[in-house]
Amino acid sequence: MIDRSAVEYIRPVLTVLEKNVHSPVTPGVVHFPQFKITPALEKAANKRIAQYPDDQRRSAVLPLLHEVQHRHGFISPESIEWVADRLGIAAIKVVEVVTFYPGFRQKAPGKLHFRVCRTLSCAMGGSYELMSKLCEITGIDRSSADTHKDPISISPCGNYSVEYAECLASCGTAPVCLVNDDFHEGVTPEKAESLITQYES
Repeated sequence: MIDRSAVEYIRPVLTVLEKNVHSPVTPGVVHFPQFKITPALEKAANKRIAQYPDDQRRSAVLPLLHEVQHRHGFISPESIEWVADRLGIAAIKVVEVVTFYPGFRQKAPGKLHFRVCRTLSCAMGGSYELMSKLCEITGIDRSSADTHKDPISISPCGNYSVEYAECLASCGTAPVCLVNDDFHEGVTPEKAESLITQYES
């Protein structure tokens, strides 16, 4: 088990995550179950951890975080403590992983989450215009978005959210984007409305 003093040491960091830009309290939180340690989650964690030698169980940090986000939509401070406890590592080590990889969300997104590629080919193909169109249709205000500290912008209804992504490895079919985990190519701004409608029908 983890040294509880390590959790107390990191508690101020977790509090910052809770109270500031990484607060899970967003309009999108209604679409995801609150983090809860269930038998199904424990079983999945045991399976992931068993794939590594006992002295390298910390290597399961990425798989466990993916399990949490898949089930609960984002990585909450409570889930960070749970992952640290399961792996016997300091919570700060989990925080470092969560904040390093942009694929991990630290607050609840919308029911439909759009990740628009913004690197060169997609930018030249109209990805910035695509982002503007998505925001216009869904009523999302990105005026206060911070690409690094708080990249996700959410509609007031909580049904939609957007963020920019780095290269999605399909430069020849730009602009591209992800809708939740679905990959879409050649999504010009003119196709934004039909893309949204596809998921609403």
